[in-house]
Amino acid sequence: MLKELCLLNGASGDECRVRNFIIDQIKDDCKYSVDALGSIIAFKKGKTVPSKKVMLSAHMDEVGFIITHITDEGYLKFHPVGGIDPRVVIDRVIQINDIKGVIGAKAVHLLSDDEKKQVPAFSKLYIDIGAKNREEAEKYVSLGDFAYFSSDYSEFGNGFIKSKALDDRIGCMLMIELIKSDLEYDTYFCFNVQEEVGLRGAVCTSYQVQSDVSVVLEATTAADLCGVSGGERCCVLGNGPVVSFMDGRTVYDKFLYNLAFETAKEKHIRIQTKTAVAGGNDAGAIQTSGKGSKVIAVSLPCRYIHSGASVVKKSDIEETRNLLRAFLAEIYD
Repeated sequence: MLKELCLLNGASGDECRVRNFIIDQIKDDCKYSVDALGSIIAFKKGKTVPSKKVMLSAHMDEVGFIITHITDEGYLKFHPVGGIDPRVVIDRVIQINDIKGVIGAKAVHLLSDDEKKQVPAFSKLYIDIGAKNREEAEKYVSLGDFAYFSSDYSEFGNGFIKSKALDDRIGCMLMIELIKSDLEYDTYFCFNVQEEVGLRGAVCTSYQVQSDVSVVLEATTAADLCGVSGGERCCVLGNGPVVSFMDGRTVYDKFLYNLAFETAKEKHIRIQTKTAVAGGNDAGAIQTSGKGSKVIAVSLPCRYIHSGASVVKKSDIEETRNLLRAFLAEIYD
């Protein structure tokens, strides 16, 4: 399921393929609706009606690009959709509609000494689709079309997975699995749109659900690379799910944070925290929506996030499954 989800293209505002796949997976196991922005709000009936309303949340969208201009020579100018470092896109193969292209930049032998020291801005990059002029390019591409990293899904090394869109199709997969299982308590699930451009879908779904407790399933940046040590590593692949105490948008509920670690210790589940206050996710919108909600984020450590070759470890996915089952039982109790 994760491979199928990751290979679907679904940037912020273009999530329809991902949404249709998820609906096809869950339609026989829950009640669901789609809001005006395109997010899915699902309700799974459990064996027991709980005293508090619990919501799980993940986002459907991925980072991508949108076409803004076609030059007279047939090259495409574009803008990122979501937070993408321009250093990870040069020379990457891109999918636009039914065609491929390559992201190019000014030839290195034409760069000034100052330009060689700088990362080129997106305004200096272009997509080459092999068109001879604007008229030919316009046969295949229109302004406002979305473009995506053209990336395969592969497993390598000792249990590693490489793909685009692992952020946050992993969270979507875990929620689908829970919906298709037998749950002890009634639970809400929100598959949100447009997280990568400002947590927009979560603003709407959390306002409608008005949960007491919200669990955000995510992927988060791992910097466990050569030459990086201590807290700068943020989190480490193979050390289990990441439970954050704070990020750039949210101060997480201390009780839930402690409960996650206590539960993991009791059940012998690997778990870690994020040793950096950075980034953000849908919890930032959910926490302050309506009457407010207690929030916790449970994330997969992910190398090279927001690129066409993000990497996670399968053992972390399994440990996250284990933690969710045990942790959800503790929340309701």
